[in-house]
This record gives sequence, C-alpha cells and structure tokens, in this order.
Amino acid sequence: MVADPGQAAIGIWEPREVTGFEVRNEPGTAAWFELHTRAYDQSVAFYRDVFGWEPHTMSDEPEFRYTTLGEGEAALAGIMDSSNFLAEGEQAAWTVYFRVEDADGTLEQVAALGGTIEWAAKDTPYGRLAAATDPTGTRFKLIQG
Repeated sequence: MVADPGQAAIGIWEPREVTGFEVRNEPGTAAWFELHTRAYDQSVAFYRDVFGWEPHTMSDEPEFRYTTLGEGEAALAGIMDSSNFLAEGEQAAWTVYFRVEDADGTLEQVAALGGTIEWAAKDTPYGRLAAATDPTGTRFKLIQG
C-alpha cells in the first residue's frame, strides 16, 4: 500500500497467482475507476511516471479539469481536479464504478442490505449514475448502461 501525491491510498502488486481483474465492464463488475484529488497535476504525473500510464487530457477548463489514463475505449480510469468541491479535510480517494443493468433497482438492494444511498440515480451523458456506501461506509458508484 502506498499513497499518491494527493494522499489517496492505492494498493499495488506484481502479478503472479493474482493477475487482477479478469472481467471488467459487464453487469456486476468494475466499469471505471476515478480519482478525486486536489493534487491534480502531481497525481497525473505520478501515475504517468510510476505506472507508465498514458494520460489524455479530456478537459482543462478551470471549472473542470479531467484526465483519463488511456484514450477512448482503451481508457481505464480518470483523474479529476476536485479542488473546488472536496469538503474541507476530505482526503483524495479513488472510487470504483460498478456496471449495473438497473441503477434504481440496485440502490433499492443496497438500502435493503444496510447500505446508504448517497445520491439517487440520475441520467448523465455517461449513463445513469448513482452513489452509495456499503454497511461499513465504503463509497462506490453505479453506472447503468
């Protein structure tokens, strides 16, 4: 376990018996990973230099700075400059988006199993998105589509 320049915790390993994600972007699996950080420029450079990721600037406007790690269908994750909306004292963190067939139905299941709905499903240009926490307080997001 290490921390990136914004103090987001990440785990790294050299694959042997555990190779990583075998299935991705199918219902019930991880679809996207996103870092929200105040240390945007330093984090983009960190992931580029340490892991050899190819950054692609999607937006560099003052109100929305976003870089994907890879481009188009090859993109695996995004880094967002969250300086303007992370709450005071809130630490940088990675969030996983899980692909679901029905975001509203999945949120009902989250609540029934003791999780908390952070924000209800809403339509966006990227699909129908929602945010929740599991019973231990771990945050995750859903993407329908």
